[in-house]
Amino acid sequence: MTTALITGATAGIGAAFARRLAADGHNLVLVARDTERLQEQATELHDRHGIEAEVLTADLSREDGIGAVEKRLADRKHPVDLLVNNAGFGNKGRFLEVSMADELTMLKVHCEAVLRLTAAAAGPMRERGRGGVVNVASVAAFVPRGTYGASKAWVVQFTQGAARDLAGSGVRLMALCPGFVRTEFHQRAGMGTDNIPGWMWLDADKLVASALSDLAKGKSLSIPDPRYKALMGVVKLAPRGLLGGLTSKTGRKYGPQ
Repeated sequence: MTTALITGATAGIGAAFARRLAADGHNLVLVARDTERLQEQATELHDRHGIEAEVLTADLSREDGIGAVEKRLADRKHPVDLLVNNAGFGNKGRFLEVSMADELTMLKVHCEAVLRLTAAAAGPMRERGRGGVVNVASVAAFVPRGTYGASKAWVVQFTQGAARDLAGSGVRLMALCPGFVRTEFHQRAGMGTDNIPGWMWLDADKLVASALSDLAKGKSLSIPDPRYKALMGVVKLAPRGLLGGLTSKTGRKYGPQ
């Protein structure tokens, strides 16, 4: 049985990956900050699907948290075949309204942790000639949207560049760019969602199914819904000045800084 390690595993997209991969027969390493929630999740997935679910409590905004996950990924005796870098968060507020400490924490989780964990996983995977990494970004990567969008743009560029460098090695890397998904994300950031149009919401389980299909096809970028694929097509054609104004207004209303 293969093993998948998922960060931010207890809720939202991470939990959806855990459910799907467990149902498909993969053993799991579940990573998050809340030990109690991790243990409950591991027990439920083990009892329901008969897989082994290991718990690793780690805060990826801290050096010791990243280091603990790096160590697990480097364990050659218990290899990880699929890494899902899903941990992330949003800050409410415009630039200079959000504290510099919070901005830097976001960059550590969204960029430094993704870089280091991808490297820790991809090295052993390349030695074995197989493996996969899914780095969860966002459609915010394609629009001017403050630190959040910039950090997710970094995830996309890094992942696609690394995927090219590892082409032919048996290691697949893919950036996953969802839109609005019904998770705890907005609640944790203190963001209202009442005014978000219904058509913009995605189902986490369907999103994961689409993402895993794209990974199997060897894609380095996945925008897992026709609605958002069409929207991103429009974004590519829109003037940057106009786009910046629209996304700034929309972001203050709906999304993170």
